[in-house]
Amino acid sequence: MSTQVSKSVVPNSTVTRDLRELDEKTGNIYESIVVIGKRANQISVDLKEELNGKLAEFATTNDNLEEVFENREQIEISKHYERLPKPTLVAVDDFLNDKVYFRNPSKEQAAD
Repeated sequence: MSTQVSKSVVPNSTVTRDLRELDEKTGNIYESIVVIGKRANQISVDLKEELNGKLAEFATTNDNLEEVFENREQIEISKHYERLPKPTLVAVDDFLNDKVYFRNPSKEQAAD
């Protein structure tokens, strides 16, 4: 799954949500929360891997004090990731806008 986050779409702060809106898709608020939580974990892992990959380019075996203070690019990359919306906010937005595929195998077996 792609974790490309557009700052204009997802709010960067907490938004009050209507619980009835969250449980419409699953019929159960707790199931909705589990789906959102799992999606948030996926997004978080993807962002962490992406950030670590970018920061690995700056890794050196010989760190001297001058190199540590002069690495502005590394600081800018870190600040960019800090400004992104939190994975939980992105996951809620994905869930509400039908960007997440989920299924419940136990419900599928009960229906058969």
